[in-house]
Amino acid sequence: MKTESLSVVLAGGGTAGHINPLLAIAAAIREARPDARLLAVGTAAGMETRLVPAAGVELATIDRVPFPRKPSADLLRLPGRLAGAVRQAGRILDDAAADVLVGVGGYVCTPMYLAAWRRKIPIVIHEANTRPGLANRVGARLSRHVAVAFAGTPLRHARHVGMPMRREVSAMVRATAREGALRALNLQPGKPVLIVTGGSSGAQSINRTMAASLDALSAAGVQTIHITGRGKSIMDPDGNMLSADGYRQLEYVDGMETVYAAADLLLARSGAATVSEVAAVGVPAVFVPLPIGNGEQALNARGLVNAGGALLVADRDFTPEWVRTSLIPLLTDHSRLDTMAANAENLGIRNADQLMADLVLEAVSK
Repeated sequence: MKTESLSVVLAGGGTAGHINPLLAIAAAIREARPDARLLAVGTAAGMETRLVPAAGVELATIDRVPFPRKPSADLLRLPGRLAGAVRQAGRILDDAAADVLVGVGGYVCTPMYLAAWRRKIPIVIHEANTRPGLANRVGARLSRHVAVAFAGTPLRHARHVGMPMRREVSAMVRATAREGALRALNLQPGKPVLIVTGGSSGAQSINRTMAASLDALSAAGVQTIHITGRGKSIMDPDGNMLSADGYRQLEYVDGMETVYAAADLLLARSGAATVSEVAAVGVPAVFVPLPIGNGEQALNARGLVNAGGALLVADRDFTPEWVRTSLIPLLTDHSRLDTMAANAENLGIRNADQLMADLVLEAVSK
């Protein structure tokens, strides 16, 4: 392994699903090698422009090069755009004197992988979803240092390491954090707590069902916190914020570890990060996968559901009747919830960030 200062370039962005693992990996590398120089690469239009500098990591940007899925003028322009982005990526790697490139997927990664491969810079890849994205499918052909969040993800040379996540989540112990979490969310001890999240996109069906189920949840003594997403408050027919006994809407919670500690049950879409985090900390969950896209959300949840740590209900089946006959009985069945929590935690991986840092150092040492 190199003894001089280590230069690590980390590529990925666009969504929190890419940025959060990238930042967790960066923090673990910094912990393992305090001398390491870290540079993140994203696009000028992604969430990384806000989140990466806020985490104390320098950010460089290259042009976004989407890959059209149908014949179009954009497809004809693709080779020139990709070549330009690869040149930009190469300059960034050269200026950073990069020893290794870490990619987590997204538009920015394909040109970064190609530029690193041309320079014989080791490439380390992390794939968050059970169904890999195009960039990481390309990258996996250029590297043997490939890690995945879910076992069985079809990438060459894949090692199952889990999902890198914030230490505030991965180190949290629900039993000891619960009392403070209930206080922080103004919830009463001794009453079932349902947390509903996943409200930023594609949540209309969840919101409709929740709105129609408030009376039944209230009658069962359930305390419900519905995290709707910024600007996504649910209104009643009179234009007022929807309300009921025991039900409260929040646009945002600063720190999902508080939610995980307080929840008896989490109801959410099954994005890769959510599935991985609830497994790591042992939160019983009901997943309602997005009914659009390539079906990756249902695949993400499959392992946890098969292990008995979560339930899966199709979007079309998530109805007020299902809430009444399935969700409410589960919320009041402490023994079943305890079993689900234990099953989830048995499957979860808390140290994926450290495993990724180890993989990065392994790649540099070869």
